Amino acid sequence: MSEKSILNEIDQNKEEYIEFFRKIIQADSINPPGNEKNVAIIIEDFLKEEGIKTEIFPFGDNRANLIAYLNDNFNGKNLLYNGHMDVVPPGSEEDWKYPPFSAFIKRNKFIFSRGAADMKGGLVAMVIALKILKSLKIEVSGNLILNAVADEETGGKLGAAWCIDNPLKSIKCDFAIIGEPSGLNPLPKAILLGEKGHLQVKITTKGISGHASMPSIGKNAIYMMSEIIEKLDRIDEYIPKSEPPIERDELKILIGEAFPSEEIRERIMNDQPILKSLIQSLVKFSKALTMIKGGIKENVIPDSCEAVIDFRLLPGQKVDLIMKALKKLIEEDLGYIVKNQIFGASKDVCVVLEIINASEGSYWNQWEKSQDLKEFYNIVETIYEKKPFYFLLPASADAHYFRNDGYCPQTILFGPGSMGTAHAIDEYIEIQDFINSIKVFTLFAYNFLSKK
Repeated sequence: MSEKSILNEIDQNKEEYIEFFRKIIQADSINPPGNEKNVAIIIEDFLKEEGIKTEIFPFGDNRANLIAYLNDNFNGKNLLYNGHMDVVPPGSEEDWKYPPFSAFIKRNKFIFSRGAADMKGGLVAMVIALKILKSLKIEVSGNLILNAVADEETGGKLGAAWCIDNPLKSIKCDFAIIGEPSGLNPLPKAILLGEKGHLQVKITTKGISGHASMPSIGKNAIYMMSEIIEKLDRIDEYIPKSEPPIERDELKILIGEAFPSEEIRERIMNDQPILKSLIQSLVKFSKALTMIKGGIKENVIPDSCEAVIDFRLLPGQKVDLIMKALKKLIEEDLGYIVKNQIFGASKDVCVVLEIINASEGSYWNQWEKSQDLKEFYNIVETIYEKKPFYFLLPASADAHYFRNDGYCPQTILFGPGSMGTAHAIDEYIEIQDFINSIKVFTLFAYNFLSKK
């Protein structure tokens, strides 16, 4: 079986693949609450048509993880494809041009739907690649493992983390690809080598309520919160300095691979402020106030105010050091007592810190020495007919579970769809991008596993 015949087979069956993709999109897996088992069952049925061994690991209320294998031999080189089955809620359906789970096809070029880009497109492309390789009945010296997971959109502990600690624990992984969308319009496809960490902290200020006509008898919790917000930038002074894995100038060189000349690169960078902001976000620790709530009535001094701060960590920065810095800011700069939680009613004026979600960044340090990565790059360039570029993810994904604990440091992110449409109203994916990703995943696995 030649590479050309593999590509021909994909082109001949693309309508079938598109309909399977639409079926997966239309399956409810909104997280919360999850319902990923709906997707897992469809994948299992699809793979069973080719006799592929598939295991579903159910948990909770209609939730599940899934693992499927090309064969039963794990002694050679093992390639792992990972994708999450859950999607974020669509928000107000009235804001969408098309119903958010209709998988509406526009001009035979786009599919609009929640989850089309993030990341059922990448997941389905990987599922199809596994099925194609099984149908070829080629002699291989390794194994392709498909890992479809739950819970990525709410932290991944019940999905990728659980799989690595349980069914995948005894299986050596030589290379892993997570099929998150890696398009960055107007640039070609990116191959992502690292991701930032993510820490969400809920801050609750506890004051003393009172009548608004006599504000001095109370302690206004909203004013307390405003003090914290006003001083928040000072947290940088209390956090140990951390260098980015790739410096700003090097990132500009990497992104420059996507342009025919440095002059064109600089012109587009100047015309696209979002690209400047993206590079800035990849070399700095960042923080953002994203939610705030306080007060119960117009004439009552509020005794409670809640806010959420979203921190983005550089690879190497530790969550506990950020929390220590935040506590120091509140205690030493503002003079408030900090508690981890409040039991029952409390009359103490204090600040409560609660971690909502936490994951540390990750980065593949040895990527430049990898021959497998170079071959993947060449396949992407051939299929997409444009040079991809190596880059970092400003958000977070499940890759840190694979890299940081040593299970598979050589993990990359690559998939169909644009990062800019993920979680957005009118999320969409280009159909050709989806088909191209099937070709990339299939050819890479074919070459990776065919080597002796």
